[in-house]
Amino acid sequence: MFEKLFLLVKNNADNAVINNPAVPEQYREAVINEASSSIIEVLKNQMESGRLKDLVKYFQFSGLYDNPLINSAVNKFANKLNNFYNIDTPQAMQIADELIPPVMQELIKQSKSEQNKEFALSAMLSKLSGNAGDMGLLLNQLRIA
Repeated sequence: MFEKLFLLVKNNADNAVINNPAVPEQYREAVINEASSSIIEVLKNQMESGRLKDLVKYFQFSGLYDNPLINSAVNKFANKLNNFYNIDTPQAMQIADELIPPVMQELIKQSKSEQNKEFALSAMLSKLSGNAGDMGLLLNQLRIA
């Protein structure tokens, strides 16, 4: 799943990272990796802090562009760009705003797709929790609640 998320980010990174002169060429692959890890960290933090129900809602109601999860991932990624790659704050925010929301929307879309089992919400939550068990039963309970 994590490799597929990296590819999803990479496929959406043309304007924000690949063709952006603010991102030095030697760092582009690492920056794409940072975007992926920012998304993973935010989703994992959501689970670990007991907000699993909010996470499930996010994936159920995908039209929410102004969502705290997206904002959190954008801010986390922008901070990494600023701190580790010396990209100034306004430019880092622009890159993050350009890359993270479309990737998160694509992640939601793929989580609902029958063809992509790796991004199915139960599989994703299992990976994020370190394969702590089958999340399908828990998800069904949360959807009912």
